[in-house]
Amino acid sequence: MRKLGFLCLMLIGLMMIASCNDEETYADQKKREKAAISKYIADSAVNVISEEEFLKDTTTDVKKNEWVLFESSGVYMQIVRRGSGKPLAYGESETVLCRFTERNLLTDSVQLSNVIFPGASQMPDKMSVTNYSGTFRGSFDKSSLMYRVYGNGSTTVPQGWLVPLTFINLGRYINADDEIAKVRLIVPHDMGQTYAVASVYPCLYDITYQRGR
Repeated sequence: MRKLGFLCLMLIGLMMIASCNDEETYADQKKREKAAISKYIADSAVNVISEEEFLKDTTTDVKKNEWVLFESSGVYMQIVRRGSGKPLAYGESETVLCRFTERNLLTDSVQLSNVIFPGASQMPDKMSVTNYSGTFRGSFDKSSLMYRVYGNGSTTVPQGWLVPLTFINLGRYINADDEIAKVRLIVPHDMGQTYAVASVYPCLYDITYQRGR
């Protein structure tokens, strides 16, 4: 737990330093963000498909490294596993457990994870999510790593994390062949966590979504 506390303090310090660059305009920062996303897509041989193509069957072929780009938000998504169970229905609220790894695409480095970091690997992030007629809103439990590092007093779940909920199933391990939904996301700063918003950088996420009860 001490290691986790030190890591969080170090991360916050780095984000504060990064946000203090007054010489760079917001337009410059957005241009730099776009370049980082484009570099990742090129280096990783990502096959970007349109939202129109994706909505034909709402699948992304992992073997072809397909990712769908949602033009309105700038979020890229690859569904690795749709998962067992069922989607969150209209008007339904549910506790969702998430295990994730976050990579800063500007620095090409893992920034936060409750999967691989010591002291956090046994603690999935917990969020309460409600489906308001197709619009999802969520709040983190205050024990969640995302809240503890990025919350700044707000439990609001980044919008980028909620995008997949329209297309995946929420389930649990009940039978031997059950699977937990897993997605990969590229989340631009304005759909991301508070430090990404402040410092204008995109994040790459690997996230699993599991029904909490």
